[in-house]
Amino acid sequence: MSAVALWLAAWATLNLLTFALYARDKHAARTGQWRTPENTLHLLSLLGGWPAARLAQRVLRHKTSKRSFQVIFWLTVAGNIALLGSYILWRNA
Repeated sequence: MSAVALWLAAWATLNLLTFALYARDKHAARTGQWRTPENTLHLLSLLGGWPAARLAQRVLRHKTSKRSFQVIFWLTVAGNIALLGSYILWRNA
């Protein structure tokens, strides 16, 4: 398996996990069960799971109205894109 294929498989797995944790947290919020810590959701976004996080927010209508969560979420998106861009530039230098 090539490095690119391995990276894409890891990224896809991370995004599936991210969506699943958002869905679990939404269910927990509705049923009064233990919630996934927001820091965990933000960490997954920062690591590259932000596309699934955004999709889960839209599809599940979860964490969309909490402004403080959204501010940090978008900062993690910007941070992830900046890290990826820096890596691409460094690798091609």
